[in-house]
Amino acid sequence: MKTGTRTRLYAIDNLRILLTVLVVAHHVAVTYGNIPLWYYVEPAKDPSGIALDMLVVTNQAFFMGFFFLLSGFFTPGSYDRKGGRAFVRDRLVRLGIPLLVYLLLLRPLAGIGGVLGRGDMPFWEYYLRSWDPGPMWFVEVLIVLALAYAGWRAMRAPLDQRPAPLSVKAIVLFALGLAVATFLWRIPVPSPTVWPVIGLPTPYFLPQYVSMFVLGCVAFRRGWFETLPARAAGLGFTAAGVATPLLLVPALLTTGALSTALMAAWESAFAVGMIIGFTVYFRDRHNTQGPRGRFLAEHAFTVYIIHPLVLVGLGWALRPLETIAIVKFAAMLLLALPLCWWIAYLVRSLPGAKRVL
Repeated sequence: MKTGTRTRLYAIDNLRILLTVLVVAHHVAVTYGNIPLWYYVEPAKDPSGIALDMLVVTNQAFFMGFFFLLSGFFTPGSYDRKGGRAFVRDRLVRLGIPLLVYLLLLRPLAGIGGVLGRGDMPFWEYYLRSWDPGPMWFVEVLIVLALAYAGWRAMRAPLDQRPAPLSVKAIVLFALGLAVATFLWRIPVPSPTVWPVIGLPTPYFLPQYVSMFVLGCVAFRRGWFETLPARAAGLGFTAAGVATPLLLVPALLTTGALSTALMAAWESAFAVGMIIGFTVYFRDRHNTQGPRGRFLAEHAFTVYIIHPLVLVGLGWALRPLETIAIVKFAAMLLLALPLCWWIAYLVRSLPGAKRVL
């Protein structure tokens, strides 16, 4: 069983690297596309911006839900090893401190260029009025979910840890249930709602985030990571690919409740398909880790925290470059990825940083 444990952890570490790269790519695409929800943006002036918008839409459908699933997967084992009080203390330290550092220090630095460029308010006023966790909303929600898990465990014994294979029927029912829950949730919280101060840029995805976290917790107990068959990778990617023309295209061509229902159905099917596909593919093909992979995995969370400052700085540096949106996207991404990991290495080299990061 020791080998299986190592395989599981290496594959999931490698998945975290991939998802962190997608986070950086997502925000670079927002920088140069037509969805101006970032600290620094240059809205596209050519058709290539549409490709960046589609990257954002498809990415958003699954990648943060995938993050929550992986976080949920590690939660039961952490609680088992540490016990309730130590688990809560560890979550508050390892998640709460980075959240506070981002809110108090990194957030205003990421946004300072925009406010100084506008000149419509003094910086102190901007600092107080723009209280928003930015990408760290993920950590904010994760703290709530971790505390909820700790509360649940304090009242109930853990689930039986016997392996129980995941059936196709259960997967389909989960995807359908998630689609229905998402549709109903979007009646009071339609897309694209933004919750300021709390900072959730996509609260209309909360059913997916919460359900994926819970699913990750259950998957750890039931051994689903190990028992999914190898063919599930191809089936998952195929399902995601088929769902896109069948559900996403009609969703974009319709309006009202029908569009909302189709979009919720597509997001659910796409997310479930992509997550199963990547999980099984990495389990079977990327279940080892050398020094380079270990370095990337160890610094992935720090990259998530500091990448907004890197992207904003590169945005201003590349501002004089006159070219189409997708070329600027590629140029920034190629510069941003190594720079993010290098700066993350410097941050984690600070005294005491590794205790938190």
